[in-house]
Amino acid sequence: MPRGSNAKRERQYEHIKESARKRGETERRAEEIAARTVNKERARSGEAKTASKSSTQDMSSSRRGGKRSHSGAEGPTYDQLYAEARRRNLHGRSGMNKAELKRELGH
Repeated sequence: MPRGSNAKRERQYEHIKESARKRGETERRAEEIAARTVNKERARSGEAKTASKSSTQDMSSSRRGGKRSHSGAEGPTYDQLYAEARRRNLHGRSGMNKAELKRELGH
């Protein structure tokens, strides 16, 4: 966790890290995702001493995550499913169609 963080940001970091681990990310990648997200939120709320232009003017991390949650009718794209299958080292993925990938990945 970055220096100068508070209890809320600590909880946020742990929650994001745990969520990433449940999605199949490595421990290191989960930590990176959590740290980047928390740092961006700190910058957006004025808690950080310095902030990049993209941190303060880009869409918030929660909105970006919401746009990627795929809660819509169609869900994730074939390419997104295939990438997840590759990350999970799912055997036979190259011969699967979208429905088969969704079933094997539990979507």
